[in-house]
This record gives sequence, structure tokens and C-alpha cells, in this order.
Amino acid sequence: MTDLDHLLAQLTLDEKVSLLTGQDFWSLPAIPRIGLRSLVMSDGPVGVRGTGYAPDDPSIALPSPTALAATWDVALAERAGRLLGQESRRKGVHLLLGPTVNLHRTPLGGRHFECYSEDPLLSGEIATGFVTGVQSHGVGTTVKHLVGNDFETDRMTVDVRIPDRALRELYLAPFERVAAAGGWGVMSAYNGVNGTPMAAHGVIQEDILKREWGFDGVVVSDWRAARSTVGTALGGLDIAMPAMDNPWGPALAEAVRSGQVPEELIDDKVRRVLLLAMRTGALESHPVTDVPLDEDGTAVAHQVAVRSFVLARNDGVLPLTAGDLSRVAVIGALATDARVLGGGSAQVTPPHVISPLDGLRAVLPGVEVAYAVGADPRPFLPAAEGPDWGTFQLDLDGYDFTVATGTVRWIGDLPGGRDVATTTSMVLRTSLTPEVSGEHLLAISGFGAFELTVGDQKLYQGSLHPPGTGRADLLLHPREQRFPITLEAGVTVPVVLRQTFEPGMAHSVATTLGHRPPGPDEEGLIAAAVDLAARSDVAVVVVGTTEQVESEGFDRTSLALPGRQDELVSRVAAANPRTIVVVNAGSPVLLPWSEEAAAVLLTWFPGQEAGAALADVLLGVEEPGGRLPTTWPRREQDCPVLDVRVTDGALTYDEDIFIGYRAWLRSPERPLFTFGHGLGYTTWGYGDLAVTEGEALVSVTNMGERPGREVVQIYLSYPGSPVSLGGEPAATPSTMPAATPSTAPSTAPSTAPSTVLERPERWLAGFVSVAAAPGETVTARIPLPERAFQVWNDGWQTIPGTYTVIAAHALDDPRSTTTTRIG
Repeated sequence: MTDLDHLLAQLTLDEKVSLLTGQDFWSLPAIPRIGLRSLVMSDGPVGVRGTGYAPDDPSIALPSPTALAATWDVALAERAGRLLGQESRRKGVHLLLGPTVNLHRTPLGGRHFECYSEDPLLSGEIATGFVTGVQSHGVGTTVKHLVGNDFETDRMTVDVRIPDRALRELYLAPFERVAAAGGWGVMSAYNGVNGTPMAAHGVIQEDILKREWGFDGVVVSDWRAARSTVGTALGGLDIAMPAMDNPWGPALAEAVRSGQVPEELIDDKVRRVLLLAMRTGALESHPVTDVPLDEDGTAVAHQVAVRSFVLARNDGVLPLTAGDLSRVAVIGALATDARVLGGGSAQVTPPHVISPLDGLRAVLPGVEVAYAVGADPRPFLPAAEGPDWGTFQLDLDGYDFTVATGTVRWIGDLPGGRDVATTTSMVLRTSLTPEVSGEHLLAISGFGAFELTVGDQKLYQGSLHPPGTGRADLLLHPREQRFPITLEAGVTVPVVLRQTFEPGMAHSVATTLGHRPPGPDEEGLIAAAVDLAARSDVAVVVVGTTEQVESEGFDRTSLALPGRQDELVSRVAAANPRTIVVVNAGSPVLLPWSEEAAAVLLTWFPGQEAGAALADVLLGVEEPGGRLPTTWPRREQDCPVLDVRVTDGALTYDEDIFIGYRAWLRSPERPLFTFGHGLGYTTWGYGDLAVTEGEALVSVTNMGERPGREVVQIYLSYPGSPVSLGGEPAATPSTMPAATPSTAPSTAPSTAPSTVLERPERWLAGFVSVAAAPGETVTARIPLPERAFQVWNDGWQTIPGTYTVIAAHALDDPRSTTTTRIG
């Protein structure tokens, strides 16, 4: 009898079922008599929040997953994972809810920033590195969201209709890679796929994931995605979370006793939970081997940021030379209020955030670094903070603590261990001593009932949402109410914000006390920025999105930058030809002024080290190492796949396998920046490409005067599309340069009946990141696995024939080609 069977034999049916059912928001129950501690889960993937909110225990905030994918560096992804495994251990977390490997099917996807890429290979490889790193600390990962959660519109109920080939070749592929690499958990999505809710999808979760792929980990529901008792139990789900609205527990035990669910199936689920407990040290009999907790969170956050920044355009203005500068104009609201995280469950509270303005001032002590707002895209007032404000003291039903700004957030456990069932009030007390006299704006955003008092004036009393608004809408769609008040400079006034909750609703809080002092109107702000730029040696304009544009819970309605930021960039660039635009967005936005700027640097959501990393890249201390993990369009209407409209409860992926660059290659329109694009501070020469023994080899030489890093990308091209399975393709001219033949191990061709399938013009088959000193030549070795030459046609089938193999700097920048024969 195995250890798992021995433990299982000691459990009653009710105890077994309890181990599959959330006991609260974040955990499963302990069973002390078998030495089982409570298994604790926490949101990721850019940090580890823990089970609640602890003001004295912040969370490292790494750059967004789009940034991590932009590094194209599996080893760096693994290091990021090791850091978060270390953070999980420190916070008592056994299972981290991430990474997210849903694909960038459309740039309108609201959670695009939390997913890696439009390509399944790149997404799967980065995810595998991340998972390996986290799990090296004995902390499980939960790759999500299986499957088809590539957009947010009606995500709780929509049926995503995915052709079988696209499901296998694209959408399931990253999950398959992580499962093959030994991932310990998968999260089941809210949506349905091809008519079946994912939490009850036995074909995908049981037949494919567990049986075909041999996955031995746990399948966890997304929070409140399990909506049936018997269907989810039979459909491959192992853990239903959280406790609220949970259909398992006693109902599942009764379904077993009545014969609707076999107890053998429950036993399999419990074995998986106990195996996870063994792997993570939640079983006293199986402690986790200690791994050194030696990752420096600040250093890792900084390295991921600089290696992720994509230099999309540069006329030679970058890198800057500090000795040539006397005045630098830093412009944009996001230059002081950096957007370092996407909205929704990916949010954490970092120990600090370095803004672009502070980062540049720190490295340019002898230079005047002047600031102007220019244009403010934020629809809500920024949180109260700064020298005008006193300490922010919070009283949560008698538990007193301080917060850094006028924003208070948590999900799950309450501060001070307060009971969510009985906590019904929160009071934020502070003071405001205005530097400027005049009409100030204060604001409240959040949910619940509020009372705002300034001095002896009660500015508001009431609720911001209508009665009956659901939990998800309250958290993901906050509302704001503004209040003008005339204040005198230097005169301190007390500010008190009281908030009351309905019983049980305090588990999720997102409240902000906002403030804007008197100042110029929108036109005046832009005019002042243009004037400053004209009087400066260089202008750095920071533009980007807001939490109301990129967030979990809703999709984007436009790819345009919010507010008057486009106008700001054009006017500043006209005033100063040395204008550098920093794009602080987690996913593609339109850049209609891209050719007007001297340089365009894409920084994603860059995490807590945002400004320090930016300063190092602008000054040439570090090279911008990123390459695009997804295509950036020139115009919204050019996107081959865009729509997220749900019709009659469904959204059909009519484009089949043609998303991202696969679709752009068939389009008459050209994107602004292609998949894989990114410049650096040196240039690279490519030698001959050879394919031998299942791998591609190419030498690359650093042709510049600075050390640098190159991402060597290998694409395959098949000369006949559509192809006929079971036979040779029709001969068609290759669009790539002439190639030199070589050989690779052949794989037996398919013997299936002839079926006509379209293939992309090119597809990513492998990549590697290499570094070299000036003048140095290095050899890049990239495996070419069998799967790169296969298609799905009721099974994986190898297409025989002669393939063109392309070593490229980017999708549209091939450097060296050859051919290889398969079959």
C-alpha cells in the first residue's frame, strides 16, 4: 500500500469530500489526525498576495506577464518563478494561482496583460520556466484558465466554440507543455467550450488532461466557476473554490451515497490533493527539502523589467549621454503615477514603486529634470498622497493600522484577523494641508455606503452603486463620486471617510479617497508641457492605459490611448525633435505618432522597479532586451481577429488556427510592429544556418561597440498550403530567400486518409537568447521537436516534405535560411 493509499484509507467519505471543497476564500481544511495541514492558495502571477491584506507584509511586484514573455528568456522566467516560490514560502502559501497561458487572440482582451503571448510555443516555454522556478521551492502552480478564457465579455457564461484543430494546435498547447514539464495544478475556466462548461468538461479535463497527457496534479475551479454538484464531479474537477456558493461539500457526499458519483472517483481526486500536500510540505510526514531563500526581489524585478523593454523605434537618440544634458523634460501623468500592475486579481501591494520621474532624477543629479503633467488619462482622481496629506489611519471595526495612501485594497482574509461575517465598518482618518488655495476636488471610489466629512462639512452620504449590484461588478467596476471644496493654503482640515458593508461583503475591498488640487485646464496642461519640451535638451513623454482600460472583468472597447495623450505626443514631438515616448501599457495600443517620435520604448506594466529600470535603459546602463510577444497593429480595423461580441451566448473562433502573426501573414495590411520585433544598442550578423540531429545551429556575431543580447528566432515554412495529408504538397515558390539544403532525422509520415488543411506561411519553431561582447561570435542551438512538423487531424500527424528553416531577428527580419527534409 502506498503512502497515499494508507492516508486515504483513514478518511471517512465526509472527510474526503471536505478536502475537495474550499473551507474559506483561499484554503482547504486541515485533518490533524493524518498530519495534514490546511492547503493555502494565493493569487499571482506578478507577486504573491497571500490570503489577505497585511500592511506590514507587502508583496514583490514583478513586471506583467506580457513583459516576462517579451524577454524570450526561459531561464529568466525560471528565476522569476524561484522568486515567487520564495515569496510563497515566506507567506505560507502552498499553491500559487498562475501562470496564465491563455493566448492573445484579440488585442481587445481585457486580461491580455496577464497572458504571455499570441504564440503557443512562446507562451508554453515561458510558462514552463516560470512553473519550474516556483515549484523548485515546493510550491505548486496552477496554470490557467483551461481553456478558451481569451476574453472577458460574458466570461462567466459564454460558450466558446473552438474548432478541434485550433483547440489542439493553439489553445491547449501551452497547457500541454506545462503538464509535460510536471506542473502540479491547472485552473478550470468560467466559460464553456463547445457546449460544455469547463468546470464539468470531462473530455478536456479527464480524457485529455489526465489520461492522454498523464497529468497527476489537481484541477481547481476558478472562484465560483463550479456551479453543479454531479456534473463537475464527473467532469474532471478536483477542487471547488471558494467556500461561498460552493456546490460540493455535503451535497457531493450525498451524491456519492445516492450512487450518482462513484466513490472511486472521489478517491482519485483526494489522492491528487494528498499528493499536492506531499509535494508542498502540507503533510507532516513529508517535509519539503529546504531551498535557499536567496533571490533578491528588487534585483529580479529590475532585471525582468530592463530585459522586457522593447525599443520599437530609435533614430539614434538612445542611449542618452548624461554629460550632454542640462535639462530633461519628463511629461505625462503616468510619469509620476506609474502603472505597474494590471487591474483585477493580479494586483498586489508592492513595498515601493519607483516612478519614471524619480528614476530619472536619481541617475541625473547634475541635470535639471523638470516635470509637466501634459495630459492626464485617468478617469478617476489619483489617490490622496504626498506632502499635502497627513498619516492615513484606518480603523477596521476596532483594529487600527496605517496605510501609505488613500487607497485601501484586499481580497480574502481581513486585516488583523477580523471576521468577515461580523465586520461591517471601516473608517479612514487623515488630514489635508493644501499648498494651494482654491477649489480642490475630493473623490470616493469603491462600493458600500460612504460618509465623507472634511472639517465640519459633510460632503457625501450614500452608496455609489444601486441596490442588488453583484459581487463581481462591485469589485471590478468601481464607481467614483467627486466633490468640490474651497480650501485655504496652509490651513489644515481633518478628513474622515466612513464606509459600511453588508455582513459578509468585507472580504473584497477596493476603496480610494482621491484628490486633485487646483490647476490649469486640459489645454493649459498640454501647453505647459509643450513649452517645457521646447526649452529642454530631450523630452521623455510617458503615456499609457489606466485601470479602467486594462483589467480583469471587462474587455477593451478601443485600442486608442485614453484622453488626449496622442495629441500631447504629437505637439511635444513638434516642439522638440529629441522626443522619446515611453508606452506604459500591458498590451498593444495604437501609436499614430510613432514616426514623429525620435524613439518609442514599450515598457508594459513594469513592476515596482519601473523608474529605475527605465532610467538605466535610457542612459545606456542596460540594453532594452525585449522582443514583441504579440503583434502591434497600425490601425484597429487592420487587426485580422478583433471582435469579442457574444451572440446568443456564444463566440465562435471562425478564424481557426489563424490568430496573431499567423493571421497577419495572410492579411494585405501590415502591422506597425511585427511579432518578435525589438531593437537594441548593438547590431548582429548571422552566419550559415544548419539543421542536424533535430536542432538548428546558427552563429551570431555582435557587430557593434557595446555588449548585447540577441533573441534568435527559428521559423518553419512549408511550401504547400493548403496541404494534403498523406501526400506531398503541391510545389509553390517560397517567399523566403534561397536556402541551402541540410538534413534532419526523419519522422514517419502520416498514413491517414488525405485531408486538405491550411498551414500558416511561417510559424515559430524555437528560440534562444544569447549574449555576446563586441566582436564576439556565439553559436545558438535551438531544438526542433517533432511537434514543430505536425498538425492535428484526429491525432498528431507529421507532414512529410521539404521545410524551409529560417533564423530571424524578428518575423519580418529573416537573417539566414536553409531547408530540411522530413519523411
